[in-house]
Amino acid sequence: MENSKQGATLHDGGATFRTWAPAAQNVVLRGTFSSWNDIQLDRIEDGYWAKFVPGVRDGDEYKFMVTGTGSSGFKHDSHARSIDRGGARNCSVTNPSSFPWHDKGWRTPPYEHFIIYQLHVGAFFATDDDGQDVRTVRVATFLDVIEKIPYLADLGITAVQLLPIQEFRTSRSLGYNGTNYFAPEVDYSFSPGDASFVRGFNAANKLLTDRGFAPYEAGQLNCQTKQLMALIDLLHVHGISVLFDVVYNHAGGDFGDEGIYFYDRQPFGDHNRSLYFTDREWAGGLGFAYWNDVVRQFLIDNARFFIDEYHVDGFRYDEVTVIDHFGGWRFLRDLTDTVRYHKPDALQIAEYWADQSAVVRSTEHGGAGFDSVVDSGLRGAVRNALKQAAGGNDAYVDLNAVVNELYPKHGEAWRHVPHLENHDIVRVNNTNDRDPRIAALAGGENARSWYARSRSRWATGLLLTSPGIPMLFMGQEMLEDKYWSDSPDHYLEFLIYWQGLERDKAMQDQLRFVRELCWLRRRHPALRSNGFDVHHRPDSNRVFAFHRWVEGVGRNVVVVANLNESSFSSYQIGFPLDGNWIEVLNSDIYDHWVNPNSIGNGGSIVANSGPFDGLSASAHITIPGNSILAFSRDRGDQV
Repeated sequence: MENSKQGATLHDGGATFRTWAPAAQNVVLRGTFSSWNDIQLDRIEDGYWAKFVPGVRDGDEYKFMVTGTGSSGFKHDSHARSIDRGGARNCSVTNPSSFPWHDKGWRTPPYEHFIIYQLHVGAFFATDDDGQDVRTVRVATFLDVIEKIPYLADLGITAVQLLPIQEFRTSRSLGYNGTNYFAPEVDYSFSPGDASFVRGFNAANKLLTDRGFAPYEAGQLNCQTKQLMALIDLLHVHGISVLFDVVYNHAGGDFGDEGIYFYDRQPFGDHNRSLYFTDREWAGGLGFAYWNDVVRQFLIDNARFFIDEYHVDGFRYDEVTVIDHFGGWRFLRDLTDTVRYHKPDALQIAEYWADQSAVVRSTEHGGAGFDSVVDSGLRGAVRNALKQAAGGNDAYVDLNAVVNELYPKHGEAWRHVPHLENHDIVRVNNTNDRDPRIAALAGGENARSWYARSRSRWATGLLLTSPGIPMLFMGQEMLEDKYWSDSPDHYLEFLIYWQGLERDKAMQDQLRFVRELCWLRRRHPALRSNGFDVHHRPDSNRVFAFHRWVEGVGRNVVVVANLNESSFSSYQIGFPLDGNWIEVLNSDIYDHWVNPNSIGNGGSIVANSGPFDGLSASAHITIPGNSILAFSRDRGDQV
């Protein structure tokens, strides 16, 4: 056949349906376009079945009826772009080209410009017309997230990383049990007849018209595919990249009888006969059959699909370690090479817990070819330091471990993604390696104490001024101290406390601090560059300082970090150049903003005290307790 694309592909006058079921004895198509009567698919080469069906239109529903050697029954199209919200859970034909994108001029930014904000669509944000939080009674949706785009744009992050959004069978989910890989989760969308749809539709159009774009028209956001496209479209319009978290190490748990498990309906009893999977288990599901060319291509096509039809800017690939362990190293190399060829600027981040240098090494040199890797080193070192600091000023705090984790590990600084919180570590129903939110950890029994506030600023300040692609987890920017959860058993008690931004001064101050930190990073190229050195090492006083610069250019920034509860005056720190330096950051002023009792350097210092710390100049500065300071020769670029 001329069109080798799997799934339902619309053409003038109808659609081509194509699926892979090599061991099936017969495959027929049923849908609204045939009044649910059989349309026989043709068996073609290499185990594929296909047919052009005239009269098929956007929105038509369908399923395959597969007869195999083990059973007979309906199957969802393995490449279905949409699953209907009705009880029958039919597949829906969709026309991706009908969506009116507004991001024509959008370009994925250079990797060093990424500041990632990780969020879970279903748990993030949802209110009614009166501003009341409705996450207690329903899952949040793509259109709900759209309402928070101005907040995210103002925060200064440059990328949103959505936890997995593919269709899953459970009522609520973390997202890592997906079953329909090409279809967005239907519960993350509204039916056009829902009053909340009208609210979301109007909110989306206001964001467009406020920026001088034509609004969406009636009918253009009527399904989950178009509502997800609108979210990505509007994030791009507001200068924010979009990363998808994709799960290519396993699928399921619960596939249901109509899923891709035993897709060609061979006899049950051996997972290795299930077509797409093997008997290797992970996270309650089954690992993919990476030895099979068609299965490998299924996953590679999935990544290309999200680039082409959803305009995503890159991926965070879940548990690549498991893929490697299950024999998928060749698949990983094919995946990254294909994505890079297809979209050279796409950011590809691996979660890999073995030899991380191998996973970011180019495929030409035997590596897996990822651009960057999730790095937990700084997270562990900072968290350990915060726990030790809770013992008071006389306690031993291992800041050398923190300092060692600040250095770039794989060449370019953007080769690793440091973070302090993520979806796993602060999830209440994580029974393996759960750890408190930074605000709770930093404050001990009181997450709003001065200790919690000041140490949280110290930790977040390190993250956003050090090398790498920093990642924040939803709520971290506003001193959220509760765990979070996607689970029906827990989520009611662990929702992000958005109301706190109206009534909790500590949350308001932390948000201001993180916002200004993000914009500081965006204004100063040295904070995004490879140039880095810790020139003032920590000792018992718990103070250290590092120098950031742009190779061959300068644009120097000096960052001073103090995890001592006491302040220091006339403390000598080395600077790379003598003369005036602007104090572009002082975390102490954000405590009870504007802090009437803040300690600092009056906005600038003069480095005229001679060589020190291996640098050509130095200054005697004032350092507040539990603080982070930054000094630069200029106020940065206009952004």
